[in-house]
Amino acid sequence: QAPLAVSGGGSVQPGESLRLSCTISQNVRSVAEMGWYRQPPGLEREMVAKITRDGTTNYADAVKGRFSISRDNADNIFYLQMNNLKPEDTARYYCNGKDVQTSLHRHLDVWTRGALVTVSS
Repeated sequence: QAPLAVSGGGSVQPGESLRLSCTISQNVRSVAEMGWYRQPPGLEREMVAKITRDGTTNYADAVKGRFSISRDNADNIFYLQMNNLKPEDTARYYCNGKDVQTSLHRHLDVWTRGALVTVSS
């Protein structure tokens, strides 16, 4: 069972909202840092938002005030709420976990598949 699994994404018009979800497997005991990254077409992957175990958050300048990273502790799911989406937000979005300790292994860097987000009119 994969430690992390992403869901969400889709196509929206500028100004609309989307929410991405990253589900943490039940066999995961701890994660030092959770983050959302994106890779726009033809460009390199970049950090969007991240949150450490103590709740400290960090956002890329391009998304500050529009995107929000949060966690549902009851369901062990991380979210990326994306509001007021712009065409330049079009990218594949990846959920990432740093120093992921499962019941059997320790993974220093875990990536999910990319969830495609397309913003166009």
